[in-house]
Amino acid sequence: MNKGLQELFKHLWKSALFWAFAFFSLAVFRYFGLNQEILQATGQNINSTPIKVPFIIATTIGLVLGILFGLLNYFFDKSIAQKVSLGFSILLKTLSHFLATVFTITLGLTLLSKIFPLNINLEPGWWLTNRRFWAAMWFIVLSSIIFSFIKIAIERFGRGVFLKMLLGHYKTPQEENRVFMFLDLKDSTFIAEKLGYHKYSQFIQDCFSDLNEVVIEYNAEIYQYVGDEAVLSWSYNKALENNNCIGIFFAFEAQRKQKESYYLKKYNIFPEFKAGIHGGKLMVAEVGSIKKELAYHGDVINTSARIQTECNTYNTTLLISEKLLNDLQENIKSKFLGNILLKGKLKEIKIHSVESM
Repeated sequence: MNKGLQELFKHLWKSALFWAFAFFSLAVFRYFGLNQEILQATGQNINSTPIKVPFIIATTIGLVLGILFGLLNYFFDKSIAQKVSLGFSILLKTLSHFLATVFTITLGLTLLSKIFPLNINLEPGWWLTNRRFWAAMWFIVLSSIIFSFIKIAIERFGRGVFLKMLLGHYKTPQEENRVFMFLDLKDSTFIAEKLGYHKYSQFIQDCFSDLNEVVIEYNAEIYQYVGDEAVLSWSYNKALENNNCIGIFFAFEAQRKQKESYYLKKYNIFPEFKAGIHGGKLMVAEVGSIKKELAYHGDVINTSARIQTECNTYNTTLLISEKLLNDLQENIKSKFLGNILLKGKLKEIKIHSVESM
């Protein structure tokens, strides 16, 4: 299965799971809190209505809506979202979600009415005057806002980190074993002067958009963007798995290479990047109150950044510390460059250039 389908399926199952749970919760509220509504919908007293009926109906509709919403959001994000304003994108998504909801609820209730004794008018335009439908739509709007906030928070802090922050895991500093990559645009000053800062900003946007295309496949977390530099991070085990911390660099190169004609046509420049990678133990803590974020403290980050600066010295694009290289899997073509004393360090470190894998 290619990475596009993998990303789509991950997107769909998360959306389907969320909306199935949301509509299951709606059924709980309605079944246990609104006896008269059950009587009107089924024509039966609540005590004689099988408890499973509203939960099956609601969960089924939630699953179908989740898949439809997931598909719509995925294709919006991949095609339209980057071409229109955020407000217009939200408007189009809302309209498409509304139409999908009308279609799904109509189809779902039509099919379920053949199985369960529902007393609901499903004539064309039934939803215009149906109060239960508009109550459900308001519930969907609120749930969508919650889903969007969760998605933004996960994108902001990284997969797996958000839940730990909710549980207060980083309220006190925690020691972790992590790998960092400092990824920097080559000749950035020259490119900025040639393009001008407005077009240069668009250039950086395109580059980091290509980077985001490969981040998920290699289990990387984007710690931060600083100007024309991106800082990537992995837990140590995820970095070693399938040589993710090296593979992402060559995947990013391949991704940009596929769009070489686009870069040359729009900017008359093809972007090249250099990177430094190092790993080890460091401290992680939640900092700030007005603006919260995770902060990493330790020698690993400084060493990774300084290894990256040595790329210019050795005229290479990817450098890695020997310690990390020895922990990676085989089939990595590398060259030992020697012991170097990085700026601000008292102890020398062995570094290698990586040519391919």
